[in-house]
Amino acid sequence: MESVILQNLNIGYLTKSHQKVVATDLNAAINSGELTCLLGRNGIGKSTLLRTLAAFQPALAGRIIVNGVALTSMTDKQVSHTIGIVLTEKPDVQNMTIEELVGLGRSPYTGFWGTLDTDDRQIVEQSVHLVGIDELKGRMVHTLSDGERQKVMIAKALAQQTPVIYLDEPTAFLDFPSKVEMMQLLRRLAVEKQKTIFLSTHDVELSLQLADRIWLMEPQSLSVGSPRQLADEGVLSRFIEHEGITFDTQSLTIRVTK
Repeated sequence: MESVILQNLNIGYLTKSHQKVVATDLNAAINSGELTCLLGRNGIGKSTLLRTLAAFQPALAGRIIVNGVALTSMTDKQVSHTIGIVLTEKPDVQNMTIEELVGLGRSPYTGFWGTLDTDDRQIVEQSVHLVGIDELKGRMVHTLSDGERQKVMIAKALAQQTPVIYLDEPTAFLDFPSKVEMMQLLRRLAVEKQKTIFLSTHDVELSLQLADRIWLMEPQSLSVGSPRQLADEGVLSRFIEHEGITFDTQSLTIRVTK
């Protein structure tokens, strides 16, 4: 089911003197219950697109529809109840337990003082359990590894109980087994909880193996489809293959020649 729809979307930045356009005429949809990965070279506009989808910055033109409602017509409270986001930056927190950090995901519901009631605490507990970090309970955030900290941030987004979750490079700084575990976790959450999970990543091979759908940003184009569809259309070969790098369209694997 389509939950986020882009209609003739232009993204970029507004300054006092002009606007810098990053990408134009983006038309696509993100489905609930699927893991969708956004690929593209550095500087192509992946982070700009994510920030625009999350209402961190305005679109230059076009519309974003989220669960049937235009993003521009949503109040800040409606956005916070609809969209959760996990950024690459490490949280700059000291003397905070993981339960306290995950509990911040309840802030759209708790009012000015941010006091958690019994139901809020139960949601925090469930979110911690969903991402499999029960053994970290009581730990201080600054003592966690990168992989553990990223899981805590995903638990915080789950505690926010939004149908849509965006993630900016969630596997950055992780070792390979942790990258695989993280992507498997996100796909499981998408499928089992029917969440709309959309993430930007440079982990192309993992995306080809685990994503239900790929968005590939290139200059002047956005290609959308399953890994198999984009491979058969030659889109992935065009993106991946360079001198010394080949792409096997049948096995969806990348090979580097010596």
